[in-house]
Amino acid sequence: MFSKYLFGLVIFCAPLPALAHEFWIEPQEYQVESGGTLVADLKNGENFKGSSLGWFDSNFTRFEIATAEGILPVEGRAGDYPAMTLTAPGEGLLVVLHETTPARLTYREWEKFLKFAAHKDFPDAAAEHAARGWSQERFRETYTRHVKALVAVGDGAGQDRPFGLTTEIVALENPYDPDFAGPMQVQVLYKGAARADAQVEVFARDPAGTVTVTLTRTDDQGVAEIPVSPGYDYLLDAVVLRVAEGAGSDPDAPVWRTLWAALTFHVPR
Repeated sequence: MFSKYLFGLVIFCAPLPALAHEFWIEPQEYQVESGGTLVADLKNGENFKGSSLGWFDSNFTRFEIATAEGILPVEGRAGDYPAMTLTAPGEGLLVVLHETTPARLTYREWEKFLKFAAHKDFPDAAAEHAARGWSQERFRETYTRHVKALVAVGDGAGQDRPFGLTTEIVALENPYDPDFAGPMQVQVLYKGAARADAQVEVFARDPAGTVTVTLTRTDDQGVAEIPVSPGYDYLLDAVVLRVAEGAGSDPDAPVWRTLWAALTFHVPR
């Protein structure tokens, strides 16, 4: 019922993510047995391909797993690669949660900011920037990442829900449910409220590793419908761009803040 919001196909490493790169959680296996070893990487890159990042507690404010029994921290030591290795608890749907500490970047070229704003669907950003009298040279942005991954432990039964991330993509379907046939419906939230008419970028990786990218939009309830195929991995991305706290108070203060939400999951054959 939400397919009207889908439009044209768009075929298009360091401790913290780089400019305009995606950041996501990538389990080495999306389905594991109860008591088995669950391993996942924090990834930074483009088109669902990238570098693995290590476990550094200075780089995140939240790194947890959520199960039917509760929420547990992901423990690690500085420099651990992969960033998450643990014994899968219980049975059911397990949700990995990760939020990063703020990082900064400096735009040295105005065109790069325009390209980013256009790609992430913020057509009014340039006019807002000019109206506030901000420089188009060497201005700063601060950004954070707010990411989740869905993993099936044993039968994988259960349901995703909001977990209070600043911005968040919530799966309204369980892709590991034996009765799931697609499409996947998700809701995009910002500070707990639905983001209406928000762009969602969909990265679909087939079993051979080929990645295609599509764009869709949320409806007035923040819900988007994602066509899915068995055997594919999916990365969904939605970005908030807003004026940074304290913008204009100091020449070195960031003027923009971006908040990146991402969700990864697999659709079994």
